Amino acid sequence: MSEEKTVYPCVQLSEGELCDRVLTCGDPARAKKIADLLEDSVCLKQNREFHTYSGKWKGVPVSVISHGVGAGGAAIAFESMMKIGIKAIIRVGTCGGMQKGIDAGSIIISTGACRDDGVSEKMVPLGYPALCDIDIIKALDDAAEKRGIPYHQGITMTNALLYGSLMGSNVKLYAKANVKAMENEIAPLLILASLYNVKAGAILTADAPAFELIDASEYKPDESVVKKSIEDQILIALDALASLDL
Repeated sequence: MSEEKTVYPCVQLSEGELCDRVLTCGDPARAKKIADLLEDSVCLKQNREFHTYSGKWKGVPVSVISHGVGAGGAAIAFESMMKIGIKAIIRVGTCGGMQKGIDAGSIIISTGACRDDGVSEKMVPLGYPALCDIDIIKALDDAAEKRGIPYHQGITMTNALLYGSLMGSNVKLYAKANVKAMENEIAPLLILASLYNVKAGAILTADAPAFELIDASEYKPDESVVKKSIEDQILIALDALASLDL
């Protein structure tokens, strides 16, 4: 009799169901669009915000899974995948720019994350750095350059908040420290990847300045420019995943 496999909660996946290489994003609808780009794409599971697909990119097996918005839920997906045994993961998504010249449609390849997410500090002390894997950074750089797509590179900020608050946050402080952009999920991904010895990284598209730098009412991105940039970043991420030597 075969041993029963553990089914991990929320994602509803078990050992052997995911490919070694994973592309992850927040939006389930975006995960479906990415899956539609793959060869022989199949839907594995759809539970809550966690929608999972597998297929091939340039003949290389790749899984795609959505993680929803916010570090807490995303960390469930990330750790579940790592317990299952994935070897490399790249997050794609949107962010708020924090520097002059990072405008709607700008692509940012993250090198690491400021840990203001409110979740990763429960895993290891804040003195533990959240760093992107150097092989993934290089693979993303190479893929972007081969496609002739311009990009920025540097530290990103993972913030627990989307909007500003009465208490404020560290967005303005980190902007002064040359942090490139703010998003909501990269830090726990990188911390978990370090703990589980998984290669991890991220590539993002800015859709507007971070909300603490502008009023939310000023959020009026050029949708066509952002849409094209998201399509470009997804192709870069897929190329990078397929090129990794695992």
